[in-house]
Amino acid sequence: MINDIIKDAEDRMQKSVASLEDAFKKIRTGRAHPSLLDSVMVSYYGAETPLNQLANVNVEEGRNLIVSPWEKPMIGEIEKAIMKSDLGLNPSNNGDTIRVPMPPLTEETRKEYTKQAKNEAENARVAIRNIRRDANGDFKDLEKEKEISEDEQRRAEEQIQKLTDKYIAEVEAAYKVKEADLLSI
Repeated sequence: MINDIIKDAEDRMQKSVASLEDAFKKIRTGRAHPSLLDSVMVSYYGAETPLNQLANVNVEEGRNLIVSPWEKPMIGEIEKAIMKSDLGLNPSNNGDTIRVPMPPLTEETRKEYTKQAKNEAENARVAIRNIRRDANGDFKDLEKEKEISEDEQRRAEEQIQKLTDKYIAEVEAAYKVKEADLLSI
């Protein structure tokens, strides 16, 4: 019973860290990276489809993304979807491929993206702490119902605290890497 609660909490904490990594992918740096367009959804015969399922996305010269659609008639739709995304990119097509240049980041936009990354990291920390609170509440309920002893409850809460510390450290490490990436020129 205690192990089930701990396992569930650990799974949820892992998902919080994974969610943070996804959020960081959407915050662009000055360099081009194919995962930048992972969040772009294209209208494909009436259904919203991820861009990476409709085209190859490659990096050219470190500052450009080249999108090669598998179906040439989709070029217009893909171009519109990239423009509509909140990434601030201006694609251009040459009939066969779409070129997406990465505008260089100014000092101001770097700081803004760093703030955004910090907010995402703080949201992940809060999510992890909420998971800890939920697990500790479950342990208290079990103790009230006399299903576990007070000592077992304390040990379980200590285990949850160790997990919380571990995953918050992972969030910190991920944030430091993203911050260094954003502030490097």
